[in-house]
Amino acid sequence: MHPDVQTYYEQTSFDYRAIWNNRDNLAIHFGYYDEHAGKHQDALQNMNRALADLAGVQAGERVLDAGCGMGSACFWLAAQRHAHATGISIVASQISACLRTKAKRRVEDVTFEQADYCHMPFADGSFDVVWACESVCHAAEKMDFFREAFRVLRPGGRLVMADFIRAARPVSSHGEDLLTAWLRPWAITDIDTAGDYLEYARCAGFQTADMRDVTPNVGISLRNLHDLCTKWLPYGKIMRFFRIVNDVRLNNVRASISQYEALQAGAWFYGMLLAKKPERGIHSALKSD
Repeated sequence: MHPDVQTYYEQTSFDYRAIWNNRDNLAIHFGYYDEHAGKHQDALQNMNRALADLAGVQAGERVLDAGCGMGSACFWLAAQRHAHATGISIVASQISACLRTKAKRRVEDVTFEQADYCHMPFADGSFDVVWACESVCHAAEKMDFFREAFRVLRPGGRLVMADFIRAARPVSSHGEDLLTAWLRPWAITDIDTAGDYLEYARCAGFQTADMRDVTPNVGISLRNLHDLCTKWLPYGKIMRFFRIVNDVRLNNVRASISQYEALQAGAWFYGMLLAKKPERGIHSALKSD
């Protein structure tokens, strides 16, 4: 039995805190290495800079973090880009943690709400930027997310994403086996190709969309997780025998090893997508056709 998204993040939250982030860095995504960051904790924060630069986030803009996790990007955007950030997640414990951090840090320009990014409780044109870092992979129907992102963006708004991208459909049988061993324990039904994502953006109404392969910048972070989990797995098996950890937590470790093996097998890459909504809005564009 594989976990759903809520169960996965609720069960593995301790592991993320123990081996990946810390009290100041709330990131539960991979790190982005370049001239701005050469160490793990810096690279985690640097992922925010890379996405913000790609989307051109400006002071005062309204940014929706779709699948906000523990709120890392929202707090970074408020502090570093002076943006108004709204984070949503379907995981109740994540939203509770975000609200506790907001109160502790006394940050005004961030809000959090438990909500589904495929059915968002926001009016049309509410945001300048929709931001999704390693979250859309969890959507069973990813087209639903693109439609909602388009709807809540103002004319001229941008969608920026970082996620796991299939190299092809299908890849080799060995690659498919590795993808399954990674994805299902992470509560991911499947991942799509770059062509799939670009088609979703086009069908949703985005005027331009571009996908770039940034695996060279994220590769160190991916390898770090693999190495940590490889070292921890024997201890995890013992802890599972004594019921100190459960199957979700142990399988999360196994899946993290399979993820890097799938990368080495050429089954997927780490991509960033930028899509822009037409300035006039979809309705006026359709009327003029």
